Amino acid sequence: MRQFAFPAEQKLKAFLLPIATVVAIGIGWLTAQIGLLIPTLLVVFALAIPFLIAVFHNPKVGFKAAIIYCFIIFTFSREIGGFQFGLLIDGLLVLTWMGVLFSDSNLFDWDNIKNDLCWITLAWFLITVLELANPAGASPMGWLQEMRGTTLYWMLSVPLSMLLFNTNKDLNFFLILIIVISLIATVYGIKQLHIGLSAGDQRFLDAGAYRTHILFGKLRVFSLYSDAGNFGASQAHICLVALILALGPFKWWKRVLLVAAASLLFYGMLISGTRGALFALVVGIAVALFLSKNFKILVIGSVLALSGLFVLKYTYIGNSNYHIHRLRTAVNPEDASLGVRLYNQQRLHEYLKTRPFGGGVGVIGFWGEKYNSDKYLSTIPPDSYWVKVWASYGIVGFIIWFGMMMYILGKCCGIVWRIQDKGLRVKLMALTAGAAGILFCSYGNEVINAMPSSIIVYVSWAFVFLGPKLAKEIQPETVLTTNV
Repeated sequence: MRQFAFPAEQKLKAFLLPIATVVAIGIGWLTAQIGLLIPTLLVVFALAIPFLIAVFHNPKVGFKAAIIYCFIIFTFSREIGGFQFGLLIDGLLVLTWMGVLFSDSNLFDWDNIKNDLCWITLAWFLITVLELANPAGASPMGWLQEMRGTTLYWMLSVPLSMLLFNTNKDLNFFLILIIVISLIATVYGIKQLHIGLSAGDQRFLDAGAYRTHILFGKLRVFSLYSDAGNFGASQAHICLVALILALGPFKWWKRVLLVAAASLLFYGMLISGTRGALFALVVGIAVALFLSKNFKILVIGSVLALSGLFVLKYTYIGNSNYHIHRLRTAVNPEDASLGVRLYNQQRLHEYLKTRPFGGGVGVIGFWGEKYNSDKYLSTIPPDSYWVKVWASYGIVGFIIWFGMMMYILGKCCGIVWRIQDKGLRVKLMALTAGAAGILFCSYGNEVINAMPSSIIVYVSWAFVFLGPKLAKEIQPETVLTTNV
């Protein structure tokens, strides 16, 4: 039967067709003028409504999205540009909190956030707010930008994780997620090294990054991350997690996959050319060996680790390989870059010895150069998150921050030490060792305040502090204590 259109439908089509044509032409013109930002925003808007519905229905969706996004944020920035994509992390975390607050409160165990980790988190946030009154007079705009990585993500992520990620199933999901995405980043890094760079990657280098990422004609691979230092440290972090898990009481095929993953991630660390990442492995392995409570493993592991350092320090084995040669410089006290860092720290010492509360948050580093270019501290590269805290908060703030870090690490070790279930113990040991490695790796690079390492560390802390609860989920009859 022949279909006939009603006159009203014909008029509607006649009206919409030219409008759709004009819109399509307009989108095409804007894309040609501005770039991929326009179609990307259209896709985002198209997905935004169903995503919002999903988050308010199940806030865990928003938190998972935030964790995934923190791995790929810099790829969006390089390939698309034209927007501060880091703000979407803030948006995802705040949106997830809104989903939690507007949901039925009975769905969440609010007792999970009544612990010392959350109190420490709040205390550091308040100290950062007080830095606005620092008499050094740093720019409030610099403070606003810097505090996001220094304390805001920490304050938003830790309690959120405890409310949403508090079961063994969530723990397994988190471990699988960070390992799988890190492996994807490794593969992309290998592609950068052996096949070539994307247009966005090349623009990143051309904009000035080539000074630190092309050394002696060799590319320091940065993959999906902000820079090679961040990539290398993250690869070392997750390599350590996978390696420790491979020693757990799991099925043989899972252990084989974990060893393969650890090997690939170690290669990712090597091709990044990030020497400081070595110390993430060294410190993390030391923590894991201590927590193993197995004297035989402690001795064997220590011998192997010391042997590896001996080979790097006192031999030339593998020196023909550029990546091994560069890693070897990490244990060379006469390395030129180390001398520059020590010189800069001496300059900071002279300036800060009369300023116990530092120069203010946001006065040093990238945001210092942008918003506090008139300040002396903005002219000195921090080269380290520890140094950045010292310069921003002064020796008083640094002692408080370092004391908080040591307390959290010590408490995590104490909790893991008391866990009886072997499988859970290995998982929490891996997270604790990884967080310890990133903390000490941050002495050489800004890592613990950078994505994705920062949010992985925050979620790791949360899972470990919930360890006794997770243990009771496995063995309800076992009574464990968190007192350490």
